[in-house]
Amino acid sequence: MKKKRQEIIEQLIRENNVGTQEELLDLLIAEGVNVTQATVSRDIKEMRIVKKSGANGEYKYYLPSTQEDEADSRLYSIIANAALSSVIVNNEIIVKCHPGTARAVASAADMLHCKLIAGTIAGDDTVLVICFSADAAVEAKEILDDMLGF
Repeated sequence: MKKKRQEIIEQLIRENNVGTQEELLDLLIAEGVNVTQATVSRDIKEMRIVKKSGANGEYKYYLPSTQEDEADSRLYSIIANAALSSVIVNNEIIVKCHPGTARAVASAADMLHCKLIAGTIAGDDTVLVICFSADAAVEAKEILDDMLGF
C-alpha cells in the first residue's frame, strides 16, 4: 500500500503544480487514496521531496533529481526532525527546536537558497529567522510549517 501510494504521489507531483501538503492530500483523495495529512507529511520526508521556487516564483514540490535537490532534501530533513514549532514576530520567525539542534536548523535554513530569508541566529533550542519583510516572513513560515507538517 505504501509503495503504491508513494508511486501515486510521484506521479501527481510530476503532472501537477503541487505547492502544499493540503493540495497533495486533496489530489490523493481524488485518486481514491485514503490517507491522512500526517501520512502525506511522512511520505514527503521519506521520498526526499523538496519545495522550491518555480519559474513563476511560486513554491512547489519537486522530486529530487539533481545533487542540489538531494542537498535541499537533506536540509529539509534536518529541519523537519529537529524543529518543534514556529511563530512570526514582525519580519522574523522564531523556531523552537529540540535542545542542542537549533544550530543545525539555522544552518539548514541558511542554505535553503530561499530569497525570503536574510539570515538566522541560533541558540541551543531556538532559531531566529530574519526575513526581508513581514510578507516574506509569512511566506517563509508557510514553507517551514509545510516542511514540518504543522
